[in-house]
Amino acid sequence: MLTSLSLIFLVGLVMGAICQKLKLPRIIGMLVTGIVLGPYVLDFLDPSILSISADLRKMALIIILIKAGLSLDLKDLKKAGRSAILMSFIPASCEIIGYILLAPVILGINHAEAAVMGAVLAAVSPRMVMLIEKRYGTAKAIPQMILSGASCDDIFVIVLFTTFLNVAQGGRANVMDFANIPVSIILGIILGIVTGLGLYLFFETSYARKHTVRNSMKVIIVLGFSFLLIAIESWLEGKVSVSGLLAVVAMACTLKFKCVPAVSARLSEKFGKLWLAA
Repeated sequence: MLTSLSLIFLVGLVMGAICQKLKLPRIIGMLVTGIVLGPYVLDFLDPSILSISADLRKMALIIILIKAGLSLDLKDLKKAGRSAILMSFIPASCEIIGYILLAPVILGINHAEAAVMGAVLAAVSPRMVMLIEKRYGTAKAIPQMILSGASCDDIFVIVLFTTFLNVAQGGRANVMDFANIPVSIILGIILGIVTGLGLYLFFETSYARKHTVRNSMKVIIVLGFSFLLIAIESWLEGKVSVSGLLAVVAMACTLKFKCVPAVSARLSEKFGKLWLAA
């Protein structure tokens, strides 16, 4: 496992640097690294790494979402409110419809399989933080709009993916799955806000009693609660729909809103360093 991790980190960084020199996004080099080291090309990765790859990807996404929440300005988010809502489902819907219409013709698959493919490829990764920090397009709240819309978009797409996969396997579409989308969003935001307020009160109480919590310790605590929020989503599956991803973003936004700017800035910087590994 240690050899596999060293290859992932070192080869990924080298390939990312090469792509950066070629004026290409670093993420392309890292994607190529995963493909080449993976089981379908060189097969250099230990099976134990591949068995936990889903959890590793989720951990990386959590770090990105925390960093995103700590970088979001709520005033800008309000400005992009209506557009962010539209961004949460219109682009994904158009992509999925495109796949349903074209994939059977081009790839020779049926419409149910095309819908599953569209749901997978329509999912987006909220990587707008760099643009927010560099102030690109922030006057019109474009990165904030895409970032906030992307979190809701993923819930929408995950529900569609589950439904389409069930249909492709011979089942039926469940109307309640679609009804649970707004419930999942609302409960996720509420859970995240409550958690963020709880963490803020804990940090402030500790500081008032002269038990200062170091920034490194705050990072570990915030990460621990973020993992817990994602776990709560799976615990409640089949009972109540809650979006763990939105809860993580809402928690980070609450911390940024409530904490002293210097504190939230230091937390954001710490998570920015973790982001490199993620």
